Amino acid sequence: MLSEYREEISELKQQNAHFAKIFEKHNELDKRAKDADEGRLHLTDIEKEQIKKEKLLLKDEALHMILEYKKSKASN
Repeated sequence: MLSEYREEISELKQQNAHFAKIFEKHNELDKRAKDADEGRLHLTDIEKEQIKKEKLLLKDEALHMILEYKKSKASN
């Protein structure tokens, strides 16, 4: 997720527990989605859509936090 911000993600995961939790939850959902796509986990279409929506919300929140972090670093 958001590999172009690798450095900021690493720093935020160490400094911000909420960000670390968001990042971890996104990765968990990503694994569930892949497991479902590859037949290791059986989910309904509705469950798959819910996972995709939740992943997108978490990604959006993480991106917002990353951009705010970058802005704060730039102003220091």
